[in-house]
Amino acid sequence: MINILVVEDKESFREYIRETLKLVGFQVFEAGEEKGAIETFNEKNIDVVLLDLRLPGKDGIAIAKEIKRIDSTIPIIIITAYGTIDNAVKAMKLGVYDFVEKPIEPDRLVHLVNRAWKEQRLLRENIILKEELSKNYGFSNIIGKSKEIKEVAKLAQKVAKSDTAVLITGESGTGKELFARAIHGMSARKKGSFAAINCAAIPSELLENELFGSEKGAFTGAVKRKIGKVELASSGTLFFDEVGSIPLHLQSKFLRFIQEKTFTRLGGDETIEVDVRLIAASNKDLKSEIRRGNFREDLYYRLSVFPIELPPLRRRKEDILLLVEHFVSKFAAELRKRKMELAPKTKRLLENYLWPGNIRELENIIERAVILTEGNIINPVDIGIKESMKGIEKEIEITEDMSLKEASKVGQEIAEKKLIRSVLLKTSGNKSQAAIILGISYKTLLERIKGFNI
Repeated sequence: MINILVVEDKESFREYIRETLKLVGFQVFEAGEEKGAIETFNEKNIDVVLLDLRLPGKDGIAIAKEIKRIDSTIPIIIITAYGTIDNAVKAMKLGVYDFVEKPIEPDRLVHLVNRAWKEQRLLRENIILKEELSKNYGFSNIIGKSKEIKEVAKLAQKVAKSDTAVLITGESGTGKELFARAIHGMSARKKGSFAAINCAAIPSELLENELFGSEKGAFTGAVKRKIGKVELASSGTLFFDEVGSIPLHLQSKFLRFIQEKTFTRLGGDETIEVDVRLIAASNKDLKSEIRRGNFREDLYYRLSVFPIELPPLRRRKEDILLLVEHFVSKFAAELRKRKMELAPKTKRLLENYLWPGNIRELENIIERAVILTEGNIINPVDIGIKESMKGIEKEIEITEDMSLKEASKVGQEIAEKKLIRSVLLKTSGNKSQAAIILGISYKTLLERIKGFNI
């Protein structure tokens, strides 16, 4: 049950609010002045505060400040007959959830309280999860409450204390480097360097120089000695992002380094020994790369002593709005905008989207939306996303050992899933309306949604 504290000195208006909120099942506590309000707030587990601006003794702004001092997460809605810009500004600076003028319609009041309570619950869950992850796993920057992300966090916690080589796999944008840094941060090497190198971002002819360094005169343009990432990471962690992009001719030298923890700079003859912990990441299927002859099998087994697979965002639906809340707050603060919130249709749109680009795509889209939104409500038009086949094709794959009939069935599943998800997006998740548009029964649509895991 949601507990509401109503702070209002006029009995008639208190009664109006009390009866309105009790009709929808809320528990209402009342106070007519500052002392009673603070006592009730401390004694009861209050979820939302409705606060009059003009009260005997201390005014509503002063009471709001005191309540926020006790619990900074509590949503406070100021309701007053004396609405001024000056008062509204003071209230918003304190972090008051909303500022509305009397009289307020019953439906609007219930909607406002419901919305404030839901957002407060989400905020508290996020804080608790961050604290738990930070305490148990050292992952204060990893946001999520889904079973999938918690399982991955537990694996990372277990391997962090050792020097075992870790291979983190997952689609682009799932947070592989974030996990690698978290593992380093929990390890005994956390005071050492975390040296990251993106093997896909460096031309193959320059990669060896970046990894192992070079002596002066080793090649044209080598005017001084260069220290490579391997040497820089000594006593710390060496992170190889997109390790599947290391060219085949360099993989043998890389393997020798992993086995012996020694290397030679380009143009040099000195054997250098380093003490590093290796973490690699790839969005490629390295076993498929082995079959194609693009990746050495012995190197794969050296790197994947402890494999960790990060789930795509479409399999972490419980985490989408948590991540959205985080990014909205982040970018609103950076752009010095007032507190922003999502329209209900926007939330449904974000929850139903496949996110082929995963968390990176989500972050980019929210940043764009915060920039474009002129008010404090982010609407679907500000999001600007459309359904994509890419994510569906990743979920439903065609393999070489399929018959033509089986492949045709897969093609039909891709088309059906694409259409159903697209229609659900257009109807903002309204399944009854979607069934009518698709020309199927509501029951059939529910079966398809369950079968396709939409």
